[in-house]
Amino acid sequence: MKLGYELRETDEKGDGIFTTKKYTKGDIVILGTIGRKLRENYSHASQIAENEYILHAGLSSKINHSCDPNCGIKVNDTGAHDIIARRTIEIDEEITFDYSMRNYVIEFFPKECMCGCDNCRGKITGWKDLTEKKKNEYKGFAAPYLIELDKKNLQPAMR
Repeated sequence: MKLGYELRETDEKGDGIFTTKKYTKGDIVILGTIGRKLRENYSHASQIAENEYILHAGLSSKINHSCDPNCGIKVNDTGAHDIIARRTIEIDEEITFDYSMRNYVIEFFPKECMCGCDNCRGKITGWKDLTEKKKNEYKGFAAPYLIELDKKNLQPAMR
């Protein structure tokens, strides 16, 4: 099976993943597979539950962040994250997703965001730091456990 993407060098962000075929909204762009479980969170880790993290196998870890991504994620039967097209993606377009779609808290990117989109947040943040508007925009393209963590963490403290 020929992949519809390849690793390339970007102008400013190092490696990136670029399409070699066209995708339409809802297509699986990259099938997620778990490479290994991790003991803790770090920059390339994907959160799969409240305190569980994995490293995806293959090129998924090379996908760059964007505050206006063309892809999102969907948790598959293995617990890994499939990369799903949020809109039509043309050939030779860089595949991106918002890292907040998979991690509730992100603490490993202290520098400015380099995505370059018009609505850039300025910093890569986790799900908990997104506005309600952005969370609604990502509905269906973010990990469902993030919504559960919101419910748990945003409940008033029990007295």
